[in-house]
Order: sequence, then structure tokens, then C-alpha cells
Amino acid sequence: MGHSSDTAKTHSEPGQAVADREEADRYSLAANRPSGVRMFLRGVVVLTTTAVMLLPAAVAALVVRLVRGHSAAHRFLARRVVRQVERLGATFIKFGQIMATRRDALPGVLCDELGNLYDRVGPMRPRAARAALTAAYGTEQSALFATVDPVPEASGSIACVYRATLPDGQPVAIKLQRPGIRRRMLVDLSILRAMMSLAERLPAFRGVPIGELSGFVFGAILRQLDFSTERANLARLHENFAGLEYVWIPRTLPELCRPNALVMEFVPDLVHRPVAEIAPERRGKLAARTLSAVYQMLFIDGFVHCDLHPGNVYHVGSRIVILDAGFSVQLPAKVRRQFSEFFLGMALDRGRRCGEVVVESAVSIREGADLDGFVDRVADLVRRNSGVPAKEFQLMDFGTELFDLQRDFGLYAASEFVFPLMSLLVIEGTVRALDPEVDFQAAARPMLLRAAARTAAA
Repeated sequence: MGHSSDTAKTHSEPGQAVADREEADRYSLAANRPSGVRMFLRGVVVLTTTAVMLLPAAVAALVVRLVRGHSAAHRFLARRVVRQVERLGATFIKFGQIMATRRDALPGVLCDELGNLYDRVGPMRPRAARAALTAAYGTEQSALFATVDPVPEASGSIACVYRATLPDGQPVAIKLQRPGIRRRMLVDLSILRAMMSLAERLPAFRGVPIGELSGFVFGAILRQLDFSTERANLARLHENFAGLEYVWIPRTLPELCRPNALVMEFVPDLVHRPVAEIAPERRGKLAARTLSAVYQMLFIDGFVHCDLHPGNVYHVGSRIVILDAGFSVQLPAKVRRQFSEFFLGMALDRGRRCGEVVVESAVSIREGADLDGFVDRVADLVRRNSGVPAKEFQLMDFGTELFDLQRDFGLYAASEFVFPLMSLLVIEGTVRALDPEVDFQAAARPMLLRAAARTAAA
């Protein structure tokens, strides 16, 4: 028995390594590089329009600084940058949406402005939607769908979602990829990669792991272009939450899915209602359930939906609906352990251990960084926030101060550590709106104990 087990392990490890390399190649720009001519022409447009937009903005920012101060000038310039991101189209908007969460690497004022990009994408025009349907289904469309509503239910930078009915009357949602979006995004991502390579050489970004960060973000965007990956992510989340009736992950209909079309069950009544319209007795339960679902992803399953902005999380009745799983990641065992140790350290006021975990998770540390000083500052941060009344503890404020410390001391955590953590920070506003008294630290303890028990058993 022991010999056969060792043999299996010996053979599986090279196979897994090959699979990992194939996965990395599939979602790397090197394996999907567009033609040089297309890159050149698009690059001229991007650089020209950016220069025309931002050079006058930089001059105006100097005037704003003289009149209104440093902070106002930074806010002014950040808004102009985001306005240009919008003008450059879907790829840059998607890139900005994801980068908005990296407060450890980018100025907070820029992250605030980038966060406004989530609702800035208009729907496909009816003609483009019809073209997308035809490209996906051809002559099969009339046999597969009785009706397709021409008005989209939702609109994103990569796709739009339409309501349809099957011949038996069952309502479904069709997520249609915008025609030609993959080709356009590959060109723009390649240009962004060149820009990131240039940024690595600038003194302002010295020590920032631009290569690791941009590589992770580009891979995340390419995965969202692959609907087979999103279908697999939804199935994985559906399985993980199968035991919780209050978490609703839409089922996909694989037989109706195509490379550019994802068909899933239709979830009715997806409307963000004011909290005042939700019965008071339901609010606390919804807040607790939402937080529990995120903690389960982080600490128990290790498979995390990293895009939990309000457009992807809804409350229908007493259930939490989670949509759009294209940006989901499997946490390596080491990262899951680090997450558990960090949050357990917060819960038990073990601030020095929290600081040590952040150091261990760093993908880049500035030469000569005062690591002991950093750990001391993190310990002080945890001490000031440990045991405070739930209403006074703000997770985003805690995270922002932690990210500021990382920048000040020249430590940058791996993307696999930061992006899942940001999924929790992003959902805080939704949870707080439902229940201002929710105790994030107390709610984490049961999940952390479960995670610790699993680790011990393994």
C-alpha cells in the first residue's frame, strides 16, 4: 500500500506541473499575443489620447495644488486619470476595476476614483446583441430558445446578460460576450503590459512588484473572457455551498453554453432595494449570512470569489445571490494558512503574529526595510482595534491603515493574498448597511476554529 501510494505521488507531481504550466500559458499574454501591426496602431491611439487628456490635467493639478492644497490636487488628477480610463474602453475599465482594490500598491485617492468604474459600462446595442446570439448559436437559436428579450438585464465590460425562455417555458439568463471583445482586449492588455514594464523602471514605482501584480491581473481578465472557466467556477461555488440553502449560486445549463455564451438559471427580482425596505428582523440575519459565506470561502473552502461588489451580490428574500464568478481564485495551502493566522491574530490580539504573517506573505520587500519596526506598527494597529465595540471597528479603515504601513515600509503582499482579502473589504459596506452592529471579528472565530481543526486533522 505504501509503495503504490508513493509511486502514484511520483507520477502525479510531474503531471500536475505540466497542467499548471499549460494553465499558466493559456492565460498569459505571451501565449495570446496579437499582431505587431494591431498593437502599434492601437498604441498610437492610446498614447495620443492619453497625452492630450493628461498633460493639460497635470498642469491644471499644479494650479489646484497652489489654490486648494496637495490633497485636492491629487483628487483632481485621479479623476482625470479615471475619466481617460473610461474613454479607452472595456479593457482599461476592467483593469481599473480590479486595480481599485490594490490599496497596498496604489494611492488611496486613486483607488477611490477607480472604484467608481463598476457602473460605467453601457449595454450592447441591439444589433450587436443579435450578432452575438447568431455567432453563438447560428441556426440553432430558434430551436433552443422560444424568446430572447432584446433589453439586457445587466451590462458589463465583457458581456451583457439577457433574459430568455426555453421551449418548455423555463426562464434562463444568457450571458453574451460582446462581439470581438476578446481580440480587442488582447491588444489592449498587451499595450498595458508594455506600459507596466515601463512603469517598473520609474523611480516612483521602485520596489513595487509591477510584474507580479500586472501578470495576476491580466490572467484574471483573460479568465473572465473564457466562459468555460466561469462555468466551472459557478459549479465549484454551487458545490461548496450546497449545504447552505440561503446561498444561491445560479446553476448553469452546460448543454446550452457556448464559447461566447453562458446560460444559467434565471434569478428573479434582482434589484438592490434600500435597506429601509428590508424588514428590520431580516437585516441582521442577512448580514450574518453574507459574512458567513465570505468567511467560508476564505477560511474553509479556499476557493474565493474576488469580485463581490454590489453588482454581483444580491439579497432575494432571505437568500444571498452571488453572480459573475469569472474572477475567482483557488488559494494555495500556504495562503489559506496565512489568512487563518492573520485573522486569528486579530481576534486574539496577537498583533505581532499578524505583522509576521504580512512579512511572510510579501512578494517584494524594499532593500533595507525595517521589518521589526513594521511588525511593531502592525501590533499597535491590532491592539487599537482588538476588542473595540463592533460598531466602532471598520474593516476598510483597518485594511487601509495596514496597506499604508506596507507602502511606507516597502512591503508588498502577493496578489493571491491581497485580492481575496479585498473581497471581504469590498463586501463590508453591504454588510454594514444591513447591520451596523455586526461584529466582524466575532463572526470569524467559528470559521477560524473549523479551519484550524481541519488543518490539525490533515
